[in-house]
Amino acid sequence: MNVYVWAISFCLVFIFISVELIRRQKLQEQYAILWLVLGFIMALFSVFPSLLDQVSHRMHIYYAPSLFLVGLLFSLVFIMHLTLVISKLHRKLTRLIQEVALLQEQLRGKGSE
Repeated sequence: MNVYVWAISFCLVFIFISVELIRRQKLQEQYAILWLVLGFIMALFSVFPSLLDQVSHRMHIYYAPSLFLVGLLFSLVFIMHLTLVISKLHRKLTRLIQEVALLQEQLRGKGSE
């Protein structure tokens, strides 16, 4: 089977999974758009492989697979962003748990009076 057929198939499955996660409300809209755009860009490069060469030459990158380095760097920045979001949510969750525990203790104290 041709590598382009595999790539197109992968992109279609990727887009389908993204849409399904959006439909089931498992993926927030702010990230959903990013994943859909990524899926369509991958599909575009899979359907028109010469487009990758054109884009790389316009960016003054004369070895087209070097664009994957740009994708890797973007992925690292995105992973860092998600790590920051998770850390912030973890701090908020810890604070919320502490506040709920304090409120429960106050209710128990008033119940025994």
